[in-house]
Amino acid sequence: MPRTMSARGSGFAELQKRTAHLLNTLRREIRSKENDLARLKGEESRLSALAGTQMMGGRRQAGPRLGGARRLNWGTVLEQMPMQFRAGDVRKVRGLKDKRPSEVFAAITRWIEAGNVKRKERGVYERVQPRRRRKAA
Repeated sequence: MPRTMSARGSGFAELQKRTAHLLNTLRREIRSKENDLARLKGEESRLSALAGTQMMGGRRQAGPRLGGARRLNWGTVLEQMPMQFRAGDVRKVRGLKDKRPSEVFAAITRWIEAGNVKRKERGVYERVQPRRRRKAA
């Protein structure tokens, strides 16, 4: 004999209804917490800008950048090179001792592609003299 449904409906339907209600409540609470978090992050960002701190690896670090953390101008490094040089000579420039070989060779490659350096032989490079422009008559 089949079961008859009560006036309230089946137990499973009631469970689904409660679960849906709890899920909606949870979603509203999550949205509220995310909005609070976004507001707090914005406030933290404004305060850290006021305090002069900056983002370092996902966390804020107070104070100015350290001397070694500045961006390197490779053009000035090239100006300090003799007419013929090796990668080891590039490392002798102040502040480049701890640079990875990949960074040094990337710079040399950029110089070659820009036409500022020519490769003489394996491991030996030569600076190219800049051409002087003629004055238009």
